[in-house]
Amino acid sequence: MENPIRQALARGELVLGMMHFTGSPMIVEVMARGGLDFTIVDMEHSPTDLGLAAHLIRAADAAGITPLVRVPDVDPGLIKKVLNLGARGIVVPHATRAACEAAVQAVRFAPDGERGACPAIRAAGYAPPDWAEFAGRANRETLVIPLLEDTETLGDLEKIVALPGVDILFLGPFDFAISAGVPNAGFDHPIIAAALDRVVALARSHGKYVMTSVGEKISTDYARAIIRRGVQMISFSADALVFLKACREIAALKSPA
Repeated sequence: MENPIRQALARGELVLGMMHFTGSPMIVEVMARGGLDFTIVDMEHSPTDLGLAAHLIRAADAAGITPLVRVPDVDPGLIKKVLNLGARGIVVPHATRAACEAAVQAVRFAPDGERGACPAIRAAGYAPPDWAEFAGRANRETLVIPLLEDTETLGDLEKIVALPGVDILFLGPFDFAISAGVPNAGFDHPIIAAALDRVVALARSHGKYVMTSVGEKISTDYARAIIRRGVQMISFSADALVFLKACREIAALKSPA
């Protein structure tokens, strides 16, 4: 399976998506209908298990939106299973250099990595006619996306950016702000802004891409300001938070004008 996200970034396009917490195939379809490019199925904080993830990935494929999965940690067994289902990439939370190296090995088939091979999987179309061709394409197309959430990780950022197989760096503002001692700060705060500028500069120097989130801001104006800083990929918060904001705006009608 080809990876539309990788291709769009290579063309210089802006790529937009959203975290998926609600576990609803219908919401995945709605995201696609609304014009989003990707969804990240969350298995770190949400109750989504492997069986539900399978339905969400199928819904994404059917609707024409690229499915990625945030795993709880670098568990090669779990990574293998979600990739076998058809996920096009793995988001690694609280990423470190060691975790990124392990994730690259986990997503790639031999001789480039350690992913177990089996032809009877959905990602391969169930028994591909040419396994070597499928495996080589999977190794090239599958994304490993380190989620940078800790100040210590930025100290090792030069080596993470240089890793083969890591093409997108995802700065997670909510956790990073906590780690930096400024909880709830956004990219309008000098510490968080400086971190983003550093990630963008290093990514550009290595021909790689930067991704981040609007977090709890949920504002297109805020997102545009982030994009102007050199970000090519936006995860526009989580579906549950976007829905919550909409509900609050509706409920505000009960207040006197």
